[in-house]
Amino acid sequence: MTWRQVILLSSLSAMVLLCTETRQRLRDDELRREYYEEQRNEFENFVEEQRDEQEERTREAVEQWRQWHYDGLYPSYLYNRHHI
Repeated sequence: MTWRQVILLSSLSAMVLLCTETRQRLRDDELRREYYEEQRNEFENFVEEQRDEQEERTREAVEQWRQWHYDGLYPSYLYNRHHI
């Protein structure tokens, strides 16, 4: 082999190695992206469930307050109470 063939062969093998490393890096990046997307979706679902539960507790508390303070008038707000 001549030195040109040696250089050509070594550069080709370096390119193949570089392409392999690049593909591996891209694959790792894609896996990492999918993992973080899944984690973000799980967290968003968790936060949404927590918010829904808090809204339900608040709604129930307001409903209980309204039932407790209901004065027979509609709507049952304090400003509708008639004072003599």
